[in-house]
Amino acid sequence: MTREIALTLLMTVSPVFELRGGIPLGILYYGLDPLFTFFIAIIANALIFFPIFFALRLFYEKLLSRIPLFNKYLDNLRKRGKPKVEKYGFWGLILFVAIPLPITGAYTGTILAWLLGMDWRKAFPAVGLGVIVAGVIVLLITRLIELGILSVPWIFPGWLN
Repeated sequence: MTREIALTLLMTVSPVFELRGGIPLGILYYGLDPLFTFFIAIIANALIFFPIFFALRLFYEKLLSRIPLFNKYLDNLRKRGKPKVEKYGFWGLILFVAIPLPITGAYTGTILAWLLGMDWRKAFPAVGLGVIVAGVIVLLITRLIELGILSVPWIFPGWLN
């Protein structure tokens, strides 16, 4: 059981799959309790925010800030994005993270928040709420698959045999 939980968490914190892969893996493949799987996936996926956001900040301060071309690019990006961040920032980031599709999620949302210069105190709750919404959507779809109401054999070939 510990191995299954660890592999589910590993899938959840991978940038490619995040909880879109972790929740179905834990429930459909390993037979873990759905609510337990949901909660560990939500927590693990939301907490990815901190190492990514602060590593980007540190990497920028120690290395990228010394490159004038990058500074100019980042300043320009933040100036162009400022009206959109002020208008849609918090809610836009929640929506972006909440849609459980490729290239959306906690990793990309965190990178986007950093690139646009959002304060981490505002960005983390938005990413966290987006992760919760995405987790609920993925959990519902996974439960429909588990109950046989929804059939999507092309998503997890061989898992349910």
